[in-house]
This record gives sequence, structure tokens and C-alpha cells, in this order.
Amino acid sequence: MHSRHLCQTGHRNGNSKDNIHIPAQEHYKIQRFLTGDILTIYDHPWPGFTPDLVSIALVVATQAKGTVLFHQKMFESRLFFTDKLIDMGAQIVLCDPHRAVVVGLDKQSSLRGNTMSSPDIRAGLALLIAALSAQGKSIIQNSEQIDRGYQNIDIRLQALGANIKRV
Repeated sequence: MHSRHLCQTGHRNGNSKDNIHIPAQEHYKIQRFLTGDILTIYDHPWPGFTPDLVSIALVVATQAKGTVLFHQKMFESRLFFTDKLIDMGAQIVLCDPHRAVVVGLDKQSSLRGNTMSSPDIRAGLALLIAALSAQGKSIIQNSEQIDRGYQNIDIRLQALGANIKRV
């Protein structure tokens, strides 16, 4: 994720040449513009914001305080996984196949564990991240979709302290 977008979603970060370090924070606040407009994050070709990260940024926004409009310009229907986040308790309005508005509640209302199916690689990883931040047990079916893009993701996340296992 571009460091500019991380900062706009309330994450302080320290950039080095090849790494982004995000220190733990108690709260994240999404930037608002002086005009009152909400932050809009949209995808576009390199060197812009890669469309593969839109779904992950959307999940991150559910944990911050504020409102963000996500506009998936390059591909249609990639935001349809948001219904699963809504089932987990996320405050999201799917405007059309290309746009979704996320209202982050600053962890005042935690995401709830849920059973869901991974529709594709990108959405699957986003659902996995949401499940890790949720209260309660989550089950992600069709996890082979995630494995196609993220080999041994469960083992790598366990190494970071995640409570995750294959069943």
C-alpha cells in the first residue's frame, strides 16, 4: 500500500528505502479535507495505487475512525465481497459494482467472527485480515483461492503471532 494512503487512513509510518514500518497505534483517524469532502481511494495503473490492494485498504478502513470512499475503477465486481464484511459488522455501503463507502467506527464496534467463502485471491486475503481482527471464531471456506496468491500464509501469519489453523 502506498505510504500516502497509509497516512490518510491514520497510520503513522516510517519509510525506509524498501520497507514500510507501521508502529502499533491505539486509534486510527481517517483524514478529512478542509472542504469537508471524504477521502477517496481509487486504483490506477503503476505508479498509482494497485487494484490488488483496494480490498485490503478497505478492511483497514473498517478499523479506523472516519469515512472513506473506495472506487475500483479498473475492474468490475471486485467489491462484492463487502457483503461478507457487512455480515461481520462492518459499516459499508456498496454504492455500485465499482464504489463502496466505509464508515470506520474506531473499533467501537468490533467485527464479529463469521463463516464465509473466499471468492478470489484478493478478497480472500482481505477476509482473512478481517477475520484476524474480529472477535470470535471465523472460518474461511474455499481457502485454496488465497493459497493461489499467498503460499503458506497460515504459517507466515502464525510466525507473527496469529491464531490461525487449517481444518
